[in-house]
Amino acid sequence: MAQAAYQPVPFSPTMKHSDRERFICIYPAYIDAKKTVKEGRKIPKSLCIENPSYQEIKDVLSVTNLNCVIENKIYPRERSKELLHRGRIRLQIKHDDGTPINPDFSKRIQILKYVATTIPQLKTRIANPKGEQPQASSSTQPQHQAGSKKGKGKKGR
Repeated sequence: MAQAAYQPVPFSPTMKHSDRERFICIYPAYIDAKKTVKEGRKIPKSLCIENPSYQEIKDVLSVTNLNCVIENKIYPRERSKELLHRGRIRLQIKHDDGTPINPDFSKRIQILKYVATTIPQLKTRIANPKGEQPQASSSTQPQHQAGSKKGKGKKGR
């Protein structure tokens, strides 16, 4: 039997910190060195990395023992709708009583700085030092033939 899709509930201040709506959101654009502050970067450019993916962020955060949820969402300021730019990570940083789950990560900015400094140490980044994501080759473009063009004639000839 298929499981019903998660339906978001409007935010209420009476919700517990363990409710998904109270989790903080992290988009890859927050730590992307190619983005400006206007485009969504949240930490200094000196700490940022190029082209982070949601998968890399999830890999880094899985070690911190924080509750992570991945959602197939696009950052609202992102102009490109490509699959490379998709992904949002929701993260629980506080217990229901308001105390931090991990004392090292009590604020969002601490998590972003940790993620940005740890991603370059991942094995996938060490193998790809420029931070480029492997992409499918799209060099197969259709060639236009000169003889197959149809021209529009004038009406009434």
